[in-house]
Amino acid sequence: MGILAAAKPVAIICTRDRARAAKFYRVTLGLRLKLEDDYAVVFDVAGIDLRVSTVPDFVAHEHTVLGFNVPDVPAAVKALGEKGVTCNIYRGFNQDELAIWSLPNSMLRVVWFNDPDGNVLSVTNA
Repeated sequence: MGILAAAKPVAIICTRDRARAAKFYRVTLGLRLKLEDDYAVVFDVAGIDLRVSTVPDFVAHEHTVLGFNVPDVPAAVKALGEKGVTCNIYRGFNQDELAIWSLPNSMLRVVWFNDPDGNVLSVTNA
C-alpha cells in the first residue's frame, strides 16, 4: 500500500476575503461549518474537510478546482439558482437552458459556477 493510500483527503480553496467566502459556502451552498481559525474556515463535505484558506493576493484559476457529485444535477442547479448562484456558460459547449453540459453519448451531466473569489466549482452526476 502507498504511503498516502489510506489517508483521508482535505480539499483546499483559497480566498481573499474569508468572511465573504465563509458566508457563501455556509449559507449559499449549505455546507456545515466545522471550525474556524486565524488562517481558514473549515467545512464538512460528506466527511471530507474543505479548508477555505485566506491568501491576500490570490488570483483564481480558470479551471474547476472543486466538484460536487449529486444524484440530480437539474435539481441542484435549480436549488443553487434559488440561492442566487448563476451558472457559467462556455462558448463551444452545448449547454441546455440550465447551463448543464451533457457529454455526447453519455449520461454524464456537468454544470459550473463561481464562488465569490472566482474559483470555478462544478456539480456533476459522475
